[in-house]
Amino acid sequence: MPIASDRTRRARPLLGTFVEIEVAAAGSRTNAAIDAAFDAVAQVHRLMSFHERDSDVSRLNREAGVRPMRVHAWTFEVLEAAVEMHRRSGGVFDVTVAPALQAVGLLPGADDERAVVPGPCVGDAIELLPGRIVRLQAPDTRIDLGGIAKGFAVDRAIEVLREFDVPAGLVNAGGDLRVFGAAAHAVDLRDPRDPLRLLARIEMAGEALASTARRFDLMEGSSLGASAIINPATGEPAAAMIGATIRTSSCMIADALTKVVMISGTGAGDLLEHYEASALLIAADGDIQITSDWSQAVHLAA
Repeated sequence: MPIASDRTRRARPLLGTFVEIEVAAAGSRTNAAIDAAFDAVAQVHRLMSFHERDSDVSRLNREAGVRPMRVHAWTFEVLEAAVEMHRRSGGVFDVTVAPALQAVGLLPGADDERAVVPGPCVGDAIELLPGRIVRLQAPDTRIDLGGIAKGFAVDRAIEVLREFDVPAGLVNAGGDLRVFGAAAHAVDLRDPRDPLRLLARIEMAGEALASTARRFDLMEGSSLGASAIINPATGEPAAAMIGATIRTSSCMIADALTKVVMISGTGAGDLLEHYEASALLIAADGDIQITSDWSQAVHLAA
């Protein structure tokens, strides 16, 4: 006889990955709640995709360097967070690195003959005006919200589930995840040096978690590839860290902070403290460092 479960789990391909939603039983509206949460994730994709021609991001990249443009409230909220993160990180977090990502083939549309020159910092390049109006200071400025929008989508999905009075659950978008409710969750973290190996088990309750690492392609052998995170100061892939996992209350903030610590490593301590975030870092030499406020909740594999 099958064992009855008081939890419902579903997954859909969204945001370039699989998004999984698991909820505790919420009565007759459980399926409606999950559908609405998936719809919120899909809307974030439509608004902030670099690839979709009609997204806010694509429209800004085509036109906002010539004339100011109004964007959706969610897009404006993410841009506000990006500008704030840029300011507090001393320019390390920068959504105007799209040309450098194009040059290494991580975004479409690169001109192979054009040398990539790091653009102006996001605080100077993006002007946010009342009424959700955005202006790019130069016609050739290009933004990519891939380093922050996935976490925002997770936060929005959680918000929707709570609106449906779902008591507890989890939203996981390819490693950017957030849990809510009183119950604790155990999350297994893969070793970025070998995705087939478990690095740690992390205990979570009412928190968000985001991880990033250098690229790994089983078809190319066991060696790690270059990072998909660009250091805006050099226009080159980040090299200081192999992997980073961040825990804080907002998945959007955790998502963005992983990019900062992949570039700055332990130099991001003050920024982590400001956002009340914890970190697990794996340096290029394999050294593992965990912030002291998180050490008891992270159990490294033997």
